[in-house]
Amino acid sequence: MNGLDIVFGVVGLLVGLVVAFIYIKTFSQNLIARSRAESEQLKENAVKEAQNKAKEIELSAKQQQMKLKENFERDLESSRNELRTLEQRLSKREDTLDRKLDTLSVKEKHLDDLEEKLSKREKTAAAKELQLDQMLKEQRDRLIQISNISADQAKEMLLRRIEDECRGEAGAIVQRITEQTQEEAKEKSRQIIIQAIQRYASEQTSDHTVSTVTIPSDDMKGRVIGREGRNIRSFEKATGVDVIIDDTPGVVVVSCFDPVRREVARISLERLVQDGRIHPARIEEIVATVSKEMEEELLKIGKEAIQEANLPNLPKPLVPMLGRLAYRTSYGQNVLRHSIEVAYLTQVMADELGLDGTLARRAGLLHDIGKAMDHEQEGGHPQIGMEFLRKFNESEAVLNACLAHHGDVPSTTPYTPLVMAADAISASRPGARRESLERYIKRLRELEDLATTFDGVRQAYAIQAGREVRVIVDAKLVDDKVSAKIARDIAKKIENEMTYPGEIKVTVMREVRSIEYAR
Repeated sequence: MNGLDIVFGVVGLLVGLVVAFIYIKTFSQNLIARSRAESEQLKENAVKEAQNKAKEIELSAKQQQMKLKENFERDLESSRNELRTLEQRLSKREDTLDRKLDTLSVKEKHLDDLEEKLSKREKTAAAKELQLDQMLKEQRDRLIQISNISADQAKEMLLRRIEDECRGEAGAIVQRITEQTQEEAKEKSRQIIIQAIQRYASEQTSDHTVSTVTIPSDDMKGRVIGREGRNIRSFEKATGVDVIIDDTPGVVVVSCFDPVRREVARISLERLVQDGRIHPARIEEIVATVSKEMEEELLKIGKEAIQEANLPNLPKPLVPMLGRLAYRTSYGQNVLRHSIEVAYLTQVMADELGLDGTLARRAGLLHDIGKAMDHEQEGGHPQIGMEFLRKFNESEAVLNACLAHHGDVPSTTPYTPLVMAADAISASRPGARRESLERYIKRLRELEDLATTFDGVRQAYAIQAGREVRVIVDAKLVDDKVSAKIARDIAKKIENEMTYPGEIKVTVMREVRSIEYAR
């Protein structure tokens, strides 16, 4: 390649560059002009669109303003209507108040007139009262002058007369109310008790606990005593009883306050006599065997009693205690049979009165449970039994029936009086209990002495085995009405101070004798 070609090449390149530059510049100017035209067009379109949007917003605002104006005018009209209604009501109330004020003014004027009249009447009444007091004083002075007695003496005579009349009327009222109440109560209670007794029929004979052992010969007595008394001492030590061997042929007496231990001793002695081998070791063996058998027997008797009384949910420690009652007697009456009888009678009466028969039967069965432990603990059997039952969370009805069935403490449930009534029925029926002659005579004397402590009573006689006391009063000191009060007071005092089975009838007799002689 020569130099000329290079020059032409450079020139051609420069020309190409110039042409390209011109073309690019022209294209750029056209592009800029077209962009400016498009932007102007967009600007005009945006302005037009903004103007249209502004017109639309202005139109919408005017429409909203029209709606708000219409709503405001409608609410304003409603408020105006309510105000007109309130104004009408207020106007009516003002008219009513005006009429009431007129009426009150008339009444006030009328009251003023009445007050003036009352004031005049009070003045007139005061004057008349003074005049009346003066007249009464004059009449009182004249009455004292005529009767020759003072005012205090007349008052005392009048009070004494009124007191006598009131005492007589009070006696008559007490007699009438008492008779009526007693008739109604006796009739109702008689029906309930008779029905209970009829539904429960038990044997009429009482159990007799015999603590004697038959000995085949007098030689056997010597073997029971043993050499220098060692056998009898061992037997008494093992059983806790006293063995009495006297001159009575063929009999050995076992003595002990605890009936269960006495029964264990009796059975043990019988077995020793039958066996013939009587020595300290054999005695201890027999007594241990019989004691174990007795525990089983007590459990068996208790379960049978629970089954008979239909109380299967009793706590287990109570079962042997009920069995111990089978060997306990009260005036010759078996305590367990007595408790079962009281349970049934209490249930029958409770059913008649609409009470819980099961709870009543439970209270009746357990009311004497303390007698199974009173030989081992100090205190009365009601308190001992109540404390024992409380350990097993017995109900208040059962606890109160156990504690209060002898009337030592007040009754807190209706079941306690039923248990007391059933206890009295069971104890007082014919053949239920035996009483010693000395105790019987002492009770009759106490009954007669108690009746003679009242004023106006001349004599008192206990009859019908202590079931009735007949009181003879002085006819000069006591009238018919007061005699009724004396009979009631004697009965109340007997209830509070004496212990007796069943009930005691108090009969007050007032005799008036008129005697004349024909000559």
